[in-house]
Amino acid sequence: MQEISPFDAAAILIVLAAALGYLNHRLLGLPSTVGLTVMGAVASLGVILYDQLLPASMLAEQLSAFLRDLDFHATLMEGMLSFLLFAGAMHVDWSHMRKGRWLILIFSTVGVLISTVLVGYAFLALTSALGIAIPLIWCFVFGSLISPTDPVAVMGVMKRAAMPDTLQATVAGESLFNDGVGVVVFSILLAIALGTEPFSLSLAAGHFFQEAIGGGVLGLVAGYVAYRAMRSIDDYNIEVMISLAVVMGGYSLAMALHVSGPVAMAVAGLMIGNHGVAYAMSDVTRDYLIKFWALIDEILNAVLFLLIGLEVIALAFEGRYILAGLGSIVIVMAARAIAVGIPLRAMRRAIDMGPLAFPTLVWGGLRGGISVALALALPDSEIRTALLVATYVVVLFAVIVQGGTIGGLIKWINARMADETPGAPV
Repeated sequence: MQEISPFDAAAILIVLAAALGYLNHRLLGLPSTVGLTVMGAVASLGVILYDQLLPASMLAEQLSAFLRDLDFHATLMEGMLSFLLFAGAMHVDWSHMRKGRWLILIFSTVGVLISTVLVGYAFLALTSALGIAIPLIWCFVFGSLISPTDPVAVMGVMKRAAMPDTLQATVAGESLFNDGVGVVVFSILLAIALGTEPFSLSLAAGHFFQEAIGGGVLGLVAGYVAYRAMRSIDDYNIEVMISLAVVMGGYSLAMALHVSGPVAMAVAGLMIGNHGVAYAMSDVTRDYLIKFWALIDEILNAVLFLLIGLEVIALAFEGRYILAGLGSIVIVMAARAIAVGIPLRAMRRAIDMGPLAFPTLVWGGLRGGISVALALALPDSEIRTALLVATYVVVLFAVIVQGGTIGGLIKWINARMADETPGAPV
């Protein structure tokens, strides 16, 4: 197969995303991320079936080679993620997010650690019962890569479902910060699993704080410098370029300094999207900047969830691996319920999120592209195959089933609340 240039690869993905997005809009009417994931997965399965019917066909091999060359992990973690996190953070209202700041902090740190441990032990029991030999440390690696949530796929649905602003900001804020925390925990556990770094609680804690706190400080500095620069001029072209410089330069600097790029981009996006938009921009600049990043967010999300669907072709369709994946759905959902349920109950007197909080945080806590990218970064082995299949099954369930039904769930809960308290606003 002829080598595909980066431009050709980008062109193929944009054309596919546009064509399948159009078909989804006209025929299926699903939320765009859900529709693109479904159509990408169906296309991959269709290619596999086609090759089974026509053994001489090389279609599946060509698609697999294209995806290998594209390198999902590098494409997301070293390119798309910085734009996605910055764009997502820009649209989060800090005034609403501040009300749930303690829950966000707990969910994105303690919650990730609780979920990692619970998933790790439960996954060990599941795989042992299925006759798949996976050491405990690798089960914890799986727990760390599957614990970060990615509710970006359903944020639009939540907005249309009359979701309280504070709860919406809490869900968004958690997803922005637990991505960075999850990546740090994953890197620590992977180093231990590979034997490249002896386990030491103090060393792990130091690495965690260097990455997480360092990323937060870098994001704050980059956001403040950009804010001051934008405030001193009034030219929307240059101000949009400044925001791009924050994303691209800031993320590259974070990797060079060995601090968390995702956390840095989340903090910088919050500062520009709130303080910068309110105090440093004219109405014209504000309009251009918000629309520019909304478009970037939409395009990259379309490509990301299309890729998640297409990567189904990389799965090993072995019965016990698929069963491990199906069992992992139950494990991950149960761990999520415990990880958010305990803090919600413990802090209910300090901040009451209402009856929507628990079901929305559990069912709306989707796993997405970051989990897939981390699983693909694992070294080649039978363990990687098992973890990769389990990750894909959980992510596909999250994006398609949870993402496709979260809006209906919120509407149903709102309707029940209205029935129980007649005259209350819905």
